Amino acid sequence: MNNDKFYIHKEYPKTCAPTDFWSQVKRTVNGVPVSEEQIQMIVDAVLKGLLVKKDDNLLDLCCGNGALTDRLLQHCSAGLGVDFSEYLIEVAKTHFERKPQQEYVLQDVVSFCLEHTATERFTKALCYGAFSYLEDEAASNLLSALRDNFNNITRVFIGNYPDRSKIFDFYSPEYYYPGIETKADSSIGVWRSQNEFRELAQRCGWHAEFSQMPPQYYAAHYRYDVVLTRLIQQV
Repeated sequence: MNNDKFYIHKEYPKTCAPTDFWSQVKRTVNGVPVSEEQIQMIVDAVLKGLLVKKDDNLLDLCCGNGALTDRLLQHCSAGLGVDFSEYLIEVAKTHFERKPQQEYVLQDVVSFCLEHTATERFTKALCYGAFSYLEDEAASNLLSALRDNFNNITRVFIGNYPDRSKIFDFYSPEYYYPGIETKADSSIGVWRSQNEFRELAQRCGWHAEFSQMPPQYYAAHYRYDVVLTRLIQQV
């Protein structure tokens, strides 16, 4: 794997101002942080997709600097954010951590889901704008671990996922090269059609339902959201 993925998530945030939270996690258009209205659309979509309730305990995987997590946890009883970027977790701890209700952990998200033992507390899970950066094996391992190890999680929200069927709504011919859609370490990560994502989810024990953001959302033309619920096992 080349260094693109690690630069985007570990080194690039250091080039932004310490409190420029949306730039740090590349929630920008042409280098400018998206508006508050755009952020609120994201919050509304996640709350609706997860059917968030006041007694929920949220697990935010690839939480970045915690800025989005903080908005969501205002609607929950507690939550935990996990990310592999030391710098972004440091930002999250500095600006958003309020133990024990709100905590941030530095760890690879797949390792966390495979190894964490105190899983019963979590009722909902989220991975926003980052799932595409997981290699195929890591993506499967993560979804399977959530299914098998986190028995009380009833819904998982995978947000802002790049739609392979709309790749040319994003790439112009001079910036596209064959195979870029399968590279987890590219600037966008792995593109999947909704059918491809549905098949991945089913293999890992989840039912997938898809939704689109409003047309005024800055990435609505090439991304979708997914809500995962547990497949009923046949006996």
